[in-house]
Amino acid sequence: MAGFFDGLASKLTELADGMGLTDQVHQHLAELTSPNGISTLLAQAEQAGLGDKVRSWIGNGQNLPVSPDELRSILSSQQVQTLVDKTGLPAETILPALARFLPAAVDHQTPAA
Repeated sequence: MAGFFDGLASKLTELADGMGLTDQVHQHLAELTSPNGISTLLAQAEQAGLGDKVRSWIGNGQNLPVSPDELRSILSSQQVQTLVDKTGLPAETILPALARFLPAAVDHQTPAA
């Protein structure tokens, strides 16, 4: 499991241009895909009308894609700002990467759900 997050963290850190942010990115991905984080993510997605997308990431089956704009509507401004603060990257860089990798990360964390 740690290897999976390290892979995600390294992909996002590559976007950070080798700024040595692996620990911060890893920590934030781990928070988003923890049981509490996934519950929060699902609740936020429900409020944004995108619960079907996040539910598709949980358990088996195909993961529905999410766009950066949809992800922005799911995540709170504070969550996005935390990502910006921890990585030093603009939201316009982080959200497309997160939209690409978050469905697989949630799916990986919830294989039997």
